[in-house]
Amino acid sequence: MELPVEIRAAARTHPGRVRSRNEDAMLDHAAIGLWAVADGMGGHSRGEWASALVVDGLGRLPQPQSAQSFVRDVRTSIQASHAEIRATAEANGGDGVIGCTIVTLMVFGHHFACLWAGDSRLYRFNQAGLKLISHDHSRVQELVDAELLSEAEAMAHPQANVITRAVGFGELDLDMRTAALEPGDVLLLCSDGLNKMLSDAEIVDCLTGRGPDQAADALVGQALDHGGRDNVTVIVVQWGGCDDDDPTTRKRFSPSK
Repeated sequence: MELPVEIRAAARTHPGRVRSRNEDAMLDHAAIGLWAVADGMGGHSRGEWASALVVDGLGRLPQPQSAQSFVRDVRTSIQASHAEIRATAEANGGDGVIGCTIVTLMVFGHHFACLWAGDSRLYRFNQAGLKLISHDHSRVQELVDAELLSEAEAMAHPQANVITRAVGFGELDLDMRTAALEPGDVLLLCSDGLNKMLSDAEIVDCLTGRGPDQAADALVGQALDHGGRDNVTVIVVQWGGCDDDDPTTRKRFSPSK
């Protein structure tokens, strides 16, 4: 029988220093090994409603029975929210944008999966450094991929906020990546209010030598110190190799058979 693997997680969200409304939503469902960050779009509370709808749907999912069923259930839940958002927009005459980005992390056994649409991100941090697992669905990312923009130029580009995929837009296509986990891995989910305020080096500095709670506080604090021009949401998940004995943040995930 496989022994339980220790997981600790911390989630933080803040409206930032410019916006009056927080349209980000987050899910910390460590009991089943599921985390999510959604970033709403639409104004007049519609983006806030869309992101909350997606996250609430994911929060109702049961304990997974297999890795395959886990991914299937998460995908089905997001697609159901997508259909409801589109139906609501059509009922309102299709006037304006309603939608949200989504990035999810699923841990099952010694592996993880990420499903996403939009430019909310998942990073992996370990002894090899910081690696971006997701890949932005955005106009500027397409230009970077075509080698027409550098990463630095992309951050300051006037179309930096234009995304090409989101829940509630068109026919939703969720990308997925999977990988094996190593003890001590740290996985970071975030809305773009973090990575547009912090460089990779600053993210690494916030994650290094800190437990999930301290790291999450440091990340949000740095984003605010740099201007906090957008809502900022972070979830820091540490898989195994934990050295912080704070019982309030200790979680267990037993892989299902």
